[in-house]
Amino acid sequence: MNANETVADRLELARTELTPLQIATGLAFGAAIVFTLMFLQEPMVHDSMHNFRHAAGITCH
Repeated sequence: MNANETVADRLELARTELTPLQIATGLAFGAAIVFTLMFLQEPMVHDSMHNFRHAAGITCH
């Protein structure tokens, strides 16, 4: 990663380096996180998932 890299550059790199299976797996993982956060609003579960997202390197705020 360099200082002049843009989001479009990252998307193009992902498009050329990732297989369709890897992309589908990533999208399924993201959908599972969103589903879990939407339907498990118990505060302890929500906080646990929030901490997991941070540990996974997902910026949420």
